[in-house]
Amino acid sequence: MRSHKKYMELAMKLAEKGKGHVSPNPLVGCIVVKRNRIVGKGWHRKYGDAHAEVNALNEAGKKARGATLYVTLEPCSHWGKTPPCTERIVEAGVSEVIIGMMDPNPVVSGAQELKLRGIKIKTGILEPDIKKQNEQFIKYMKVKRPFVLVKAAMSLDGKIATRTGHSKYITGKEARIYVHKLRAEMDAVMVGINTVLKDNPQLNTRMVRGRNPFIVIVDSHLRIPPNAKLFHDPLKVIIATSSQAPKAKVKQLLHKGVKVLVLRQKRGRIDLDELMKELGKMEIASVMIEGGAELNAEAIKSKIVDKILFFISPKMISHQIKDCR
Repeated sequence: MRSHKKYMELAMKLAEKGKGHVSPNPLVGCIVVKRNRIVGKGWHRKYGDAHAEVNALNEAGKKARGATLYVTLEPCSHWGKTPPCTERIVEAGVSEVIIGMMDPNPVVSGAQELKLRGIKIKTGILEPDIKKQNEQFIKYMKVKRPFVLVKAAMSLDGKIATRTGHSKYITGKEARIYVHKLRAEMDAVMVGINTVLKDNPQLNTRMVRGRNPFIVIVDSHLRIPPNAKLFHDPLKVIIATSSQAPKAKVKQLLHKGVKVLVLRQKRGRIDLDELMKELGKMEIASVMIEGGAELNAEAIKSKIVDKILFFISPKMISHQIKDCR
């Protein structure tokens, strides 16, 4: 049992390498072990590419025959963007498969398929840890809506912005680097129009190596300036607006390549629940909200939030007005 956990922990570390590249697919790592030696390692590297099991078995080659395969998620048994992993496992001659967690996707029945093919199966190794690792995928797979993380920064005296309304400099460089890393791992970041008008953020991953997420702006009346910094890649910008938005401006944005969603309003604001439904249709499986107090409060009221991340700064904004200059 101890060796099962040890090998599954290694498989989980491999799975982490897929962060920011595999969504809306899950993070999956795999190790092939023979006579207590690792003979093959693999992880799901990119959406649409070979799965972790295939990569590990390719590395193991003929050594996979009679070996034990450790995989963090139940192998797929259906044709999708790639062939079924169960077939590759059977062809390789693996004798036992140790599975971390079962796949919440109802079309996956890999464990049952492998059992029928005479392969020994054991499940549930480090399952709680692997579920946490794949919390975004699990939420998206179950309800087809993105996992929502609210990120907020606060000073020691409870302020989330300076007296002028600016909030971008509350935290230090270390925290900002961490946020950029999070952005690279999320499918989208979301802010309200007030944050755009006050801070003119870029909302990219310039402080780390990683892909830029989609940028979602909640803007009921399309007040967004045409020269806003976040338009560095218009094709990755999604604006949620209402029927009250000027039609001419909607056309201008569409011509620019921006995706404009005209949504209903609730309590005089964009219906965030409907917005999440639309983002889910676009295969956006995770969203980090980086808005101010207004958007954060509305998101929590709308019951779309799955997790809240607070950054506490050692500053006292009441006494450090210079921070906003």
